[in-house]
Amino acid sequence: MKKLTLSILLLTMSVFCFAQDKQAILKVLHTQELAWNRGDIGDFMQGYWKSDSLLFVGKEAPTYGWQTTLDHYKKTYPDKAAMGQLAFNIIQVKVLDPKNAFVLGGWKLTREKDTPGGYFTLWFRKIDGKWKIVCDHTS
Repeated sequence: MKKLTLSILLLTMSVFCFAQDKQAILKVLHTQELAWNRGDIGDFMQGYWKSDSLLFVGKEAPTYGWQTTLDHYKKTYPDKAAMGQLAFNIIQVKVLDPKNAFVLGGWKLTREKDTPGGYFTLWFRKIDGKWKIVCDHTS
């Protein structure tokens, strides 16, 4: 009976922790959305792992590095008009274990002349107690 009670307690605790992790990941994405919509790419980038090992896969080719990703965003979106208003549609957040999570979502920019959009998959890793994007595949 003690084993069953302990198992139920551990399962309940892990479900609660995963729910907290999911909320923390959603907060990172919401914070990114707000930063983008203010025209602040620097704050937007705070959701990413600040490492040369950050992987970003876009339409052209995979690239590595936080600074490379920042430079790419600044080149592609040189001003607030080019950035437009970003809206995420989060389809799935799956916490895989205490340090890794997967996110599937859609993105849409609303700009004066167009509304580009697509989908993304993100690999989040908990680093120093904070959820950070370590791999971003955006189409």
